[in-house]
Amino acid sequence: MKLTVNGSLVYCYTGGKAFNPAQPTVVFIHGVINDHSVWSLQSRYFANHGWNVLAVDLPGHCRSEGEAPASVEAAASFIAALLDAAGVQQAALVGHSWGSLIALEAAGQLKERVSHLALVGTAYPMKVSQPLLDAALNEPEKGLHMINVFSRSTLAPPPSALGPGTWIFGSSLALDRRVIASNTAVNLFHRGFTACNNYANGEQAMEQITCPVLFLLGAMDQMTLPKAAQTLIARAQSSGKIHSVVSLAVGHHQMTEAPEATLSALRDFLHG
Repeated sequence: MKLTVNGSLVYCYTGGKAFNPAQPTVVFIHGVINDHSVWSLQSRYFANHGWNVLAVDLPGHCRSEGEAPASVEAAASFIAALLDAAGVQQAALVGHSWGSLIALEAAGQLKERVSHLALVGTAYPMKVSQPLLDAALNEPEKGLHMINVFSRSTLAPPPSALGPGTWIFGSSLALDRRVIASNTAVNLFHRGFTACNNYANGEQAMEQITCPVLFLLGAMDQMTLPKAAQTLIARAQSSGKIHSVVSLAVGHHQMTEAPEATLSALRDFLHG
């Protein structure tokens, strides 16, 4: 589905289902140099189980037009405009990595318009090392290999897993390259990581939200270490937010390393 948001056409994957105003809506927000496809399993499930799904390509990414957001705040304002364009009064927000910061900031801005907030692979502050920022700017191929090593707890699933033998590293690398190539005007890699690195409103946003929060973390995550989520968890607790923490024995990309477990955690949270 394409919507006109802030004067630009924006793509949202809906799981193949038409929008039904009688159903609740969930918005899935991807991370740096990703797109809607990282939420494929989760999007299809919720679309077929009573939810409207908007798995968005952020502006300037893949199928979406517009200026790629240079800050978390700008991306969060886009999410608010997306809900307006879709005619959605209230929605659940699910964000991964950079997308988790966008979802958090949007929930702080929108308050009662957000029914649930799920932060997948989150951290705050989400600082990015200088060597990785430099690689994203000057040697993107080197940077891609760095983040894909740090993002994975395994290069391929074991025989007991769903889809055994899938080359997770290679498929993720291919997606990253495709997203970067989709925008020749902007370095999406460096812009997204800079936005993560510069975001400084996380604790204030957590205080402003009015909905339950799920922290869905990877125990072996080397990109956003589980301990790096503790600032937000502590602020949620101290400000009296209803919140839960789920830890999966995987790395940063829970959606591909543990798709069923990730889906189960989101399903339990959104249906709770």
